[in-house]
Formats: sequence, structure tokens, C-alpha cells
Amino acid sequence: MDNKTKYKVIEAKLNGELSFDNGGDFIADLFSEDLAGIGYDSFENAGDVLKCYVAENLFSEAKLKEVIEGSELYTNIIYKIEDLEDKDWNEEWEKNYFQPIVVADQVVVCSEFHKNVPESKYKIIINPRMAFGTGHHQTTGLMMKNMLDCDFKGKTVMDMGCGTAILSILAAYLGAEKVDAVDIDVWAYENSIDNLVVNKVEDKIHVRQGDAATVEGLNSVYDIFLANINRNILLNDIPRYANSIKENGKLILSGFYKEDIPAIEEVAKKHNFSLQTVKEKDNWVSICMNKQKC
Repeated sequence: MDNKTKYKVIEAKLNGELSFDNGGDFIADLFSEDLAGIGYDSFENAGDVLKCYVAENLFSEAKLKEVIEGSELYTNIIYKIEDLEDKDWNEEWEKNYFQPIVVADQVVVCSEFHKNVPESKYKIIINPRMAFGTGHHQTTGLMMKNMLDCDFKGKTVMDMGCGTAILSILAAYLGAEKVDAVDIDVWAYENSIDNLVVNKVEDKIHVRQGDAATVEGLNSVYDIFLANINRNILLNDIPRYANSIKENGKLILSGFYKEDIPAIEEVAKKHNFSLQTVKEKDNWVSICMNKQKC
């Protein structure tokens, strides 16, 4: 959260037998992801209540209702809206939302305000504006684990839906020669630039605001293509990604569940991708695919 911005909190509940932390946790993940797409910054699963935070100037109850009405999974969601008292949000992040995390015993992700950070081979500093992209969500950690198994030295990389640019920064640390990063949200674009400077990799990474069409407009092909988004966007955009990936290049994906793999793989196979590895945590997965010769 930005400590200079006024926020609203939407306290959402499931009106039924399920709660967000007891059988309905997958709904909490999906709902958080959808709200992140309309500008929500961070999320706290507080038992039977999912607290969703959004800057006051970005809040629209009409858009909130559109998200809820857009999925049968959200039929039982009820909510109330409250204004947040002024707080030092950096302090709140430190106390409640974002603690240093170590991924695969090789990468530590922390913020500038953290103290007593664990030692690790790679240190990534993220000053986040939302909970996604700090490494704490399963999909981000799984993406990083897949990346650590790949050779990035001298490679060109696309990070689609870059969020905080955490994956772009790791790619640069792993030896990538050039990284292009794209995200549709203004907050992500601005936050990414800040994080590149803090991690001193701004000379290797170029961030743009846009979507899959922006990638196509670059007229570049990449050795490694990263996309931690969601199932429906991936199913729609994999054919577009394929045009931007070199022969024998890698496509590393996450943002979906284990049961979604067949649908993702079916689309990818039509564009000469073969499934290589699957990493799983709490039913979330990240897959690495290789592009075969046409």
C-alpha cells in the first residue's frame, strides 16, 4: 500500500456453510485475483472475512458488483465497505502483510524496511503496492522455482503481467541479457520501475504498460517467456505468446490450478509446445513448456 493514499476496505464473506479459510480458500484466491485486476492493492484472509484494500480514488462499487456478478463462484459473496483510518502503511505491511520470504533456499524477497533479513544467493527488494508479486502467493513462488531450474545466461526474456517486476528482477540476477516486462495496470508499471531502481537492474529491464498486443507490437522473439496471470487470459493469449518465442524457447506459466493443466496444454500443443515440468503447491501450479520445431 502507498502510505500517502487514502484507502477503503471491502470486508467480504461467503453467505453459506463455507468460509474463506475453510473450504472456500480457492474462492478467496480467485476473488482476490479478479479484484487485483481492477486496482485492489492487497488482501487479508482473516478467517471468515476476506479484507480487500483499494485506494479511495480507484474504488468503484459498480466494478465490484461486476466482478461478483461475473462468476457463479461468487454468488454467495456478501460485503460491506468501510473507509480506513489514516495509517503508516509501510508499518502495517511490515507488521501484518509482508515478511521476508526465502524461495528454494536460493532467493530471499524482502522490502527496504525489513531488518534481520536471511542470507541467500539472490536478494530481491520489493516495495509492493499489493500482495501479489511479493513471492508469498503460491504462484509467484512456483514461477521462481521453475526459473531457478532454467538457464537464463545471455537469454532474452519477456515477463508478461509483471506486477512488481519480481520475476524480471530474478531473470536479470540469473544472467538474462535483456528483459522486457509488460503489465496492463498503471500501478504495476510505476511500481515495477521503482523496484528496478532499488535492485539496480534498470539497465537490463524495460517495462511497458500494455497487454498481449503490446508484446506483439515489439516484434521481438524471446528465449524465455514468463506469464503468471490467470487461466482464462492464458487460454486466450498463448497463441499470441507463441509468435514471440524462439524455437526451443521456454514458456513458463502459472496462475491456475492443477486441474487446469489439460486445458492449458491442449492450447499450447497446437502451437508446438510440449510440457516439461510441473511444480505444485496447495493445488496451484507452475508449468514449464518447450517450443518444438514447427
